Amino acid sequence: MPAGIVSYGAYIPKYRIRVDEIARVWGDDDDIARNLNVYEKSVPDSDEDAVTMAVESARNAISRGEVDPCRIGAIYSGSESHPYAVKPTSTIVGEAIGCSCSYTAADFEFACKAGTAAIQACLGLVGSKLIDLGLAIGTDVSQGAPGDALEYTAAAGSAAYVIGREDLAAEIEGTVSFTTDTPDFWRREGMPYPEHGGRFTGEPAYFKHVTSAARGLLEKMGARPEDYDYAVFHQPNGKFPIRVARKLGFSKDQIAPGLMVPMIGNTYSGAALIGLAATLDQARPDDRIFVTSFGSGAGSDAFSIRVTDRIDEIRDKAPSVRDYIGKAEYLDYAKYAKHKGKLRL
Repeated sequence: MPAGIVSYGAYIPKYRIRVDEIARVWGDDDDIARNLNVYEKSVPDSDEDAVTMAVESARNAISRGEVDPCRIGAIYSGSESHPYAVKPTSTIVGEAIGCSCSYTAADFEFACKAGTAAIQACLGLVGSKLIDLGLAIGTDVSQGAPGDALEYTAAAGSAAYVIGREDLAAEIEGTVSFTTDTPDFWRREGMPYPEHGGRFTGEPAYFKHVTSAARGLLEKMGARPEDYDYAVFHQPNGKFPIRVARKLGFSKDQIAPGLMVPMIGNTYSGAALIGLAATLDQARPDDRIFVTSFGSGAGSDAFSIRVTDRIDEIRDKAPSVRDYIGKAEYLDYAKYAKHKGKLRL
C-alpha cells in the first residue's frame, strides 16, 4: 500500500532584513547579495522560536487536510535550534494541535536534514501500519555569529507534513539516503553560534552528498531528471541548488518554484521542506517532484513524489508559502540584533 503526504503546511515570520543592511554594518562587499543570490532573509519576532513556528506550520497542515489530530500516532520535530536541551519540542506541538490521544514523540537532529529524516521515520511507521498518521516537522531559528558569513543567510521558518496511507495529496514513490562523517559544520553544547569548515562546505559536503543521494534515487526509480516536472534541493544559499541541479541534469525551470532562499534565506531544517511546500502550492495532479535535502555532518535524503488529484481539494485551505513571503516588514540591523538575541549582557 502506498504511503505519502496527506497534508502539508508552512510558516515564515513576517520580519525581514536585507542582506545589504548586514553588509553595511560590517563594511563588507556591496555585491554580497548578488554573490550569494540571497537578497533578504526572514527574522523571527522577539517571541518566536523553533517551537512556535513548528506549531504554526503544524496547525496549517492540520487545517489544510482537515486532519483529526487524534489520528496522529507520531510527532517528530527536526531542528538544530530546539529551545530546550532537555525538553522535547514535539510534545509541545502535540499539546498545541490537540493531539490528546496516545502517540509517540521525539525530536530529531541532523543539521538541515532533520526534517526529512522525520518524514522517513513517519513513512516507516505508517508503512508498517504501526500508526495511522505521522506528523513530521522541519523548523529552525538558525544562528550566525555577528560578522560571520553565516549571518547573511541564517533565517527562520518551518514546514510540517502529515504522512499517511489514505487520502494522499502526493504519493512518496521512493527514498534514498547517503551519509558520511564529514565535519563541515558543527555547534558544541553551550555554544551560541555554530562553526564551519570553510572549504569543506561545498565539494566534500553539500555537492558530494546531494549528488550521491539524488543519483542513487534516480537509479532506484529507473528515472531521469526529465521525468520530473519539479525539483527541490537544499538551499544554503541561492547558488548551490542551481549548481547542483545543473550538475544532475535538472533545469532552472524545474527548480524555480521551490527556490525560496533568495527571498527568505536559509531556513535550515525547514529549507527543503518549505521549497517542497511552495512547489506543492502550484503542482497539478500527476506532476512528479524530486526532492533532496542536505544536513551537515553529513547526509542527504532524496525523495521521488507524485502528486495526486487530492492536491486541488486541499491547496487553498491554508496559507501558501507565497502568502507568507508577501507579508514582509523590514528591520534595520539594530532591531534585527534585538530580535535575534545577539545583544548579550
